[in-house]
Amino acid sequence: MSATNSPKRGWPATENAVDAQAVLSALDDDACRAILEATTEESLTATEVSEQCNIPMSTAYRKVEMLTEADLVEERVRINTSGKHATEYRKCFEDVRVSIEDGDVAIEMTAPEADGEPAAGASYAVADD
Repeated sequence: MSATNSPKRGWPATENAVDAQAVLSALDDDACRAILEATTEESLTATEVSEQCNIPMSTAYRKVEMLTEADLVEERVRINTSGKHATEYRKCFEDVRVSIEDGDVAIEMTAPEADGEPAAGASYAVADD
C-alpha cells in the first residue's frame, strides 16, 4: 500500500518566470514527450517510466529531471508501508502555448482540470535574451 504527499516541485504557486528554453527543449525531446504522455493519467516512478516508455533507467532519470526543471512534471514522494519511499512524477499542465511578440517569448501553461472544475491558467512572459 502507498500514499502520496504534496508536491516538492511542480506547478508554480505564483507567477514565477519560466525558463522558455528549458520548456522548449523538453518539449522537443522524444523521450520527454513519451514521459509526458505516460504521466498524464497517473504518477510514475523513474523505474515505471523506464519500463512504460522503454528507455534505459539512466535516461529516465535525466529526462524526468529535465521535465521537473522545466516545470512540466511535478515531483512527489510515494510513501510505502514497507518503509521504502520512491519519488514519482506526474504531468502538471494541460496545455502549453508559445507566442512571440516584440522580441519576447511568452509561455502560457494551463493547469489540468481537477475534480470537474475548469482548469486554472498561468501565464509567464519570458524575455528573449
